[in-house]
This record gives sequence, structure tokens and C-alpha cells, in this order.
Amino acid sequence: MLFNEPHPLETRVLTKRMHEPGYNGTVEAYERYGGYKQFLKAVEMTPDDIIGEVKTSNLRGRGGAGFPTGMKWGFVPRQSPKPKYIVVNGDESEPGTCKDRVLIENDPHLLIEGCLIAARVVGAERGYVYIRGEYRYLIDIMERAIDEAYRAGWLGKNIKGTGINFDLRAHSGAGAYECGEESALLESLEGKRGNPRIRPPFPAVAGLYASPTVLNNVETFAAVPSILEMGGKAWADLGIEKAGGTKLTCLTGHFNKPGVYELTLGFPVEKMINEVGGGVRGGRKMKAFIPGGSSCPVLTGDEAWPLNMDYDSMAKAGSMLGSGGVILMDETTDMVKAALRIMHFYAHESCGWCIPCREGTAWLKKLLTRLDAGSGSARDIDLVGDLAKNMLGRTFCPLGDAAALPTMSIVKKFRHEFEAKLSRPVSVPVTSPDQLVSLG
Repeated sequence: MLFNEPHPLETRVLTKRMHEPGYNGTVEAYERYGGYKQFLKAVEMTPDDIIGEVKTSNLRGRGGAGFPTGMKWGFVPRQSPKPKYIVVNGDESEPGTCKDRVLIENDPHLLIEGCLIAARVVGAERGYVYIRGEYRYLIDIMERAIDEAYRAGWLGKNIKGTGINFDLRAHSGAGAYECGEESALLESLEGKRGNPRIRPPFPAVAGLYASPTVLNNVETFAAVPSILEMGGKAWADLGIEKAGGTKLTCLTGHFNKPGVYELTLGFPVEKMINEVGGGVRGGRKMKAFIPGGSSCPVLTGDEAWPLNMDYDSMAKAGSMLGSGGVILMDETTDMVKAALRIMHFYAHESCGWCIPCREGTAWLKKLLTRLDAGSGSARDIDLVGDLAKNMLGRTFCPLGDAAALPTMSIVKKFRHEFEAKLSRPVSVPVTSPDQLVSLG
């Protein structure tokens, strides 16, 4: 089942088979279109050679952080006597993001082959695909694909006579956004509550069951077979300096043609909106733009138009490429309601371990609810910004930052919309959290 009609401006590498007539994602279809050949190629290469190709490709993690994948794999102590593990982060819970769903639904064996190549690099004999609990149907698809791979001899003992052993299992999350963070995911995978770990040590050294672990996003693993097929340099040349290849980009919100498109890194925002996405719905103007999911700072339309979709361009503009979940808001959007909706999500999803996140998101939700209802004061607007600022960098994982960054940017750039909803001037300054709770 295709996710949307292909667009001529797409560069289809990861998604190339999905658009072939009759392609159904089974192991037979995958083999027919050259599947698993890159794993066999990897068997003939040394682990260092494979890591070298991945480094040359400039592949950066597609889960949001954008850390260089080859470097991350190189951190794994391959000589350690402990077992090595491959863990796939398929906990795609970031609002605005739905790209991993597309890969698992339409081409699950591409992910399996990427896992096999990673296992070859570090000597892992077991792996897990951790999928968000709400993606129940995708877990079924992944389990069928894994069963097919076992029957076809691509998983198990002595795979295709190579002497390599590798077992893979799908694992369901329980619907916690927090488990998209890699250390909380590992806790959940071990059967514990999905709270983040204090780092260091990092998963490459002490990950699953305190053993060396390669942990990457679905799209990151899925890119590796193409890198070996094309060569690292050719993959890198598809993108820009420091960020090679293509990126599955989710166009959500007020687009005329929303969908998931495979675009090269560095693709112009203006062309992405007007040509790929068909422009802003109803011919309206773009008011706000979020480049990488709801945790990213919001850009105004004027700020976003001249940018390119890559890590450095978005960082210079004060935002992040993130997971590639583009959210476009047109001129009819109430930005106070948008900020409140975002905070509702993060207040609900906070794991509660860190006080700044647990209490901060709850306080912010109360303040934004009051402002949206028209019963707030000018001091409340300032307090929203101050609370969000005091959450930054004070939590064990990035969820606190994820809640604070978009809130701070919305208040700063659309303050006039908050002021338009004020019902009265400040009579009693709010100076402490205790006063905030009593006023709530």
C-alpha cells in the first residue's frame, strides 16, 4: 500500500521499491529487486571497511539528534567479551512524524537487511525492533517479515552459509513518548519502567543488559544497504557537506498535498512547500513552520521561506531539522491554542522522574489554559517564558527541552496573539510556583 503518489522532485533511494508496480514487501519481492545482496557484500568486507563507507556517506541519525552514524558504530567495543546487540528505535511518537511507519509498512526487509549489516560490523547475534504500542498493525507486519526472513534463511544460524548467526525479534512499546529516548527505550526493552538513564555510560558501551549496543532509528538502518550499494561517496553526494543522502520528510498540517516524501538533504523549504507540498491550503499565507516535529522551536513564515532542509541551516535559524516532521500552520492558526495543544501533549507524556519536567509542563499547561480562556494577565505571558527557560537543560532527557523550546519560540514570536486575549492588567505579581498553583 503506497503512502502517497510519488513526486518528480523526490530522489527515491529508500523508497524506490515501494513505487514499483505490484511490489508487496514480501521476502520474495525484496529478493527479486536485489534485496539482501548488500548484506552478502558486507560479509566480504571487514567491519572497518563498512564503517568507513558509512562515515564517507555522511549519514547522520534520522531519529532527530543527527549524530554521525559511522562514528556511533565505531564507538562500540567490538573486542568486548560481552554479547553485542542491535536495537532499532521504532518508537515514532513525535507529533508530525510518520516516516518510519512508511518503511516498516511497505518495505520491512530493508530494515532487516540494515540490521544484518550492523550486526556484521559489531559481531552482534541478537537484535530487537522496538515499535511504539499504537503501531499495533506495524508490529504484525514486522513479525510476518521476520518469520519470512527466517524461512528464507536470512535470519538464524549460519545465515546462507556465511557463518554469521543473527536472531531478530519485534518488541511492542506501551505507548510512551518518553521511550523514543534511547536510554528509556532500553529500560523498557529490559522490562522496566521507561525512565531515562543517567549517561555516561552510553549505549554503545553499556546499552541493552549493560552490553555494547548499536541503537539507531528505523530510517537510519534502512539507509545502510543503499550506502553499500551506491558507495559512501555517491550517497554523500546526494545531500550536502556534513549531511549526505536523502531524508524521508513528513509534510503535515496546512499543505494542499500532505504526505511522506523522500527529499535530498539541503532541499529548499520554498520548493518543498510550493512544489512538493502543493502550497499552503486555500492559497493562504504561512504563519508558522516547524521543521522537525513538535519539539522543535517554531519559525515564522518569513524566517522559514529562504531556508534549506538540513541540520546546519535549521540550527543557524534557531530551530532543528529533528525527525523531519514538518508542521505548517497557515494564517488562520491561533498560536495560543497551538502552544496549549503542544503543552497538553508534553504534560501528558512526561515520565515524571524529573521535577523541572513533571512540574514545569503541568504549570505551563495551567498558564496557557488560562491565557487561552481569556482570563490571564500580562504577567502570565512573561511567566510562561520564564518557566520554559528554567526547564532547559535541567532534566535527565530532552523531554523538558522538547516542551520548553517550542513554547518559548511561540511566546517570543507571537506575543501579540497572547496579549490580544488578555482580560485584565496584572494586579498581584506572580512570583513563585506556590502562587501559580493557588491561582490555577
